Amino acid sequence: MLKQKLITVVLRLLSKLPLPAIHGLGVGLGWLAVLSNTKYARLMKQNLASSQIASNQESFKRILHQNIAETGKALLETFAIWFKPYEKLNKLYQGCSGWEFVEKALKNQQGIIFLTPHLGCFESTSLYYGQFHPITVLFRPPRQAWLMPLIYEGRERGQVSLAPANQQGVKQLLQALKRGEAIGILPDQAPYEGEGEWAPFFGRPAYTMTLASKLAEKTGAQVLMAFGERLPNGRGYDIHIKPVVEGGINTPELLNQEIEKAITQCPSQYMWLYDRYKVRN
Repeated sequence: MLKQKLITVVLRLLSKLPLPAIHGLGVGLGWLAVLSNTKYARLMKQNLASSQIASNQESFKRILHQNIAETGKALLETFAIWFKPYEKLNKLYQGCSGWEFVEKALKNQQGIIFLTPHLGCFESTSLYYGQFHPITVLFRPPRQAWLMPLIYEGRERGQVSLAPANQQGVKQLLQALKRGEAIGILPDQAPYEGEGEWAPFFGRPAYTMTLASKLAEKTGAQVLMAFGERLPNGRGYDIHIKPVVEGGINTPELLNQEIEKAITQCPSQYMWLYDRYKVRN
């Protein structure tokens, strides 16, 4: 209990630092993690190499080194964002492209399914949207129970609500869409066994969720791909929103193709460390 309280205090203190300092520490953390853990280093290299995003060895090395730094930034900024006062957090958003697609969907009372992969600052998109409109975000409860109240404190701000990744949570998502509201899903998160199908992801079989396509088909909601690009030198974030054509995620293969398109916009900021090719039991 004492250790958990100490960690919480440290994380709250971290959030008081300016973003350039947090990202600077994150770069060091990223390199430390890779140099001290061969499993992390191997997984990152393997996933990036198999994606074939890099056109040559020089490009691969550049993206890999950038990704080590960006991964460290992502790990530290998550907690900083959770505990940073909401009004200060909102000042970190420097711009948003594609907001017109949000306005069109709301005008048509469609409901919106935001697909946010492990790309850039994926904590930022729902908090940005929640400044203006209600959004219900699916999340997987942590194994460490003491983290649960911190997650709710950090993510349920503005008009953001959380829905656990279970039957009750899926019901919350469906109800939100029927009200014409938005929901948020991490589409590249490995689903539990029985909750997905195998489909190619950058040329390798990946167990892929079917929930997003089922919700889109059932409600007719507008599907939007969104991510928060991390700007250099701790300048903040740009939110990018792009529409997915109707039926564009009807199969797991189509869903993965849409995720791949988003990743190719900013490959150095994808979480290549994430074990996308596993199955959760």
